[in-house]
Amino acid sequence: MTFPINSLPAVNIPDTAPTISGPTTDSSEFQSLLEGMVGRVEQSQAQAKNAVDTFLNGGSDELHSVALASTRAELEFDLFMQVRNKVVSAYQEIMRMQV
Repeated sequence: MTFPINSLPAVNIPDTAPTISGPTTDSSEFQSLLEGMVGRVEQSQAQAKNAVDTFLNGGSDELHSVALASTRAELEFDLFMQVRNKVVSAYQEIMRMQV
């Protein structure tokens, strides 16, 4: 017995990657990108702290939501540190180049 395979509807995936527009001499774009990343990490850590405080004070947050918020903040911080390490490594490599 065979069953026909129906075609699946297309899935629209939003483009969340930042657009990269070639080399520029303006450092304000890079600075604003880093400031945005720092802001998101700080916001995530603040949300995790609020979730923990609410849970410890007997609020309505459940344990799994507190654990998720804490893990999300930790992962975002780890990702930011890896990006920072790559930027520092690239800078050091450029400084070692002979002109």
